[in-house]
Amino acid sequence: MTQNGNFKRRVRARAEKTGESYTAALSHIRESALSDPGPPPPRSVRLAVAQTTPYVDPRSVAELRASGEEMRRLMREAQKASVRLIHFPEGATCSPNKRIMSSTGRDPVGPSDWSRFEWTVLREELDATRELARELGLFAVIGSVHQLTEPHRPHNSLYIVSDRGELVTRYDERLLSNTKISFMYTPGSTPVTFEVDGVRFGCSLGMETHFPEIFREYEQLDVDCVLFSTTGATPAFAAEALGHAASNRYWVSFSVLAYPGFMPPSGIAAPSGEWVAQCRADATPSLAIVDVDHNPGEIARPWRRMARAGIYEPHMVNDPRSGGRDTF
Repeated sequence: MTQNGNFKRRVRARAEKTGESYTAALSHIRESALSDPGPPPPRSVRLAVAQTTPYVDPRSVAELRASGEEMRRLMREAQKASVRLIHFPEGATCSPNKRIMSSTGRDPVGPSDWSRFEWTVLREELDATRELARELGLFAVIGSVHQLTEPHRPHNSLYIVSDRGELVTRYDERLLSNTKISFMYTPGSTPVTFEVDGVRFGCSLGMETHFPEIFREYEQLDVDCVLFSTTGATPAFAAEALGHAASNRYWVSFSVLAYPGFMPPSGIAAPSGEWVAQCRADATPSLAIVDVDHNPGEIARPWRRMARAGIYEPHMVNDPRSGGRDTF
């Protein structure tokens, strides 16, 4: 009723202003609405963030099979909820334990012996997961180890698989922990972005939530959402994810392995810096689902870009009461 009343008032106002009949004014307003439909609606993607069981022994065929089966079960669950993109934690396929991998024994930890990894089984599980993504029409971001040519250590990575079952790109963790860089992995070198239905995503991994420059870089790359995957997160990791969402005014998906104890669950933070959905807090495999969007009408983000570009300098003054800091 209110919308109809407002529309009629617009027609009467035009008729009074132009001297047209009510019918002529009505026709003109309708034609204007057809020729100028206004800004397009925000694009959106239904995103599921997962938390999964920690599997830490890459020598175990049974563990590698179990991780693959669990991921595919969650993918089927996501597809039933009309999800377009599912985001898994760091090491969802396997998060190798540094003591198991140590070539010098469990204590002290030494360089990792990657010949202990059942690489063939891992690739079989990744292929099965990729094929299911094609069958379900679902994008999947999968935390895994990426083997390099001997004698180089592998990358700690996120594989991005499309809804056609194609491996479209891969993100490699760039800012590694002391243990990872000393004994385990080769660092990556570049940010990675990809699009799903017009919504732009960036990837981050491991301990990179401690580094604001990673998330600032993705803001400059115009992402709408950063997918951050980690293993066992502390409350600080979750707080930092909320802060990155708020300070950069984009979505942050926070995916962790489901370790029992005082660990924050996986969740999705809105650009306001608040959780809009979180997985179960009982450390069980589960999903949280949110529609994330690209909103061209967002005003805070472009203003912050302007603020960082030097707009304040012309307004600064040479005033002794400004420069002097020893008086009230």
